[in-house]
Amino acid sequence: MRLKISLTSKNGNYLIPYNYNHILSAIIYRKIADLDLAAKLHFSRDFKFFTFSQIFAPQFKRIKQGIISKDGKLEFYISSPNDELIKSLVEGHLENSEVDFKGDKLRVEQIELLKKPDFSDVEIIKMRTLSPVMTRIKREIDGKLKIWDLEPGDERFYEGIQKNLINKYTSFYGDYDGERWVRIRPDMNSARRRRIDIKGNYHRCFMMNFEMKADPRLIEFAYDCGLGEKNSMGFGMVEIIDLKRDD
Repeated sequence: MRLKISLTSKNGNYLIPYNYNHILSAIIYRKIADLDLAAKLHFSRDFKFFTFSQIFAPQFKRIKQGIISKDGKLEFYISSPNDELIKSLVEGHLENSEVDFKGDKLRVEQIELLKKPDFSDVEIIKMRTLSPVMTRIKREIDGKLKIWDLEPGDERFYEGIQKNLINKYTSFYGDYDGERWVRIRPDMNSARRRRIDIKGNYHRCFMMNFEMKADPRLIEFAYDCGLGEKNSMGFGMVEIIDLKRDD
């Protein structure tokens, strides 16, 4: 299930900092009406099975400090295979029609539950990222193992996405008995690097368009849960450009 959340500032000309992932993540946890579920997700060291997009402003301009929404309007998307989580988020937003965004009160203008696409018999799907994809490896540097962010030009980038997707699916559903082969063909002309700071930790990640061929169950799960790592911190959310069904 997927939500579109529209927010507005009463003052207009609202400044959105470039590094806001931790702000949106905190908003989402605070809006989960089921407090037990919120605590379980927040303290879990396993996959959290949700993702969210970048912030979009219909009218904006970029300055050194961030993005200014000229009319004070901004929107973002939340997606999860966990229907109870999405329902609890809807309830939380209806209970309190304001969110605290870096100390400012923004009004929840609209909550929209988006219609889910039909993924049955999908053979090939074209997607684009709504938040950047990240996948990493451990690499020895100066005799020490360090986390290394991979790039779309590295085959290990796609191997990491495939492994992560299957691990998430198995963890959520308990098993996976299908074809484990996942082919992702990127449009390298569309690939744009992002460097995102989350509380002093910098992550190199990529916005991109791509074509994906896999078991329809894995394609659906990628749509619901996101691709790559750290989905619950706002990485790897995707949307459909086009799809081809198996005739």
